[in-house]
Amino acid sequence: MQTFIGTKLINAIPMSRLDYNIYRNWTLPADENGADGGFLVEYLDGGTSNHPDHEGYISWSPTDVFMASYQDTRVGVTMGHAIQLMQNGMAVARQGWNGKGMFLYLVPENTYPARTKVAKDHIGESVPYGAYIAMKTAQGNVVPWLASQTDLLAEDWILLG
Repeated sequence: MQTFIGTKLINAIPMSRLDYNIYRNWTLPADENGADGGFLVEYLDGGTSNHPDHEGYISWSPTDVFMASYQDTRVGVTMGHAIQLMQNGMAVARQGWNGKGMFLYLVPENTYPARTKVAKDHIGESVPYGAYIAMKTAQGNVVPWLASQTDLLAEDWILLG
């Protein structure tokens, strides 16, 4: 068996196993405990809807499995999850940052018109650039972000709403 690690963007709401079965109009199997705590999970980044009240695929997860698999984006996630969020078009910030209004987002690869003679002579009329992480600073300007060791190892990254 292969080992995998997953990153999924989800919505979740606490719900017992019995309540989930009722929600789905299912009968609770005789060998399952309806009082088991857990979560209704709706996957936002893939899967065809399997319920008319949800855009994404829904399932039920026991509390211990859920808590071991997911991090609350309002409380703090790792840099790895922050990168995944940025790759999905979202902005993130550190709870520990002092600067008001600072955040990061992903700038996709693209090109811009050459504006200097050096660029035109050595690159051409159109200058390609690779994707990079940009930071909106406390001063209101945007710059390429240079990560510190502290930022990379922090677990207080939050999704900006």
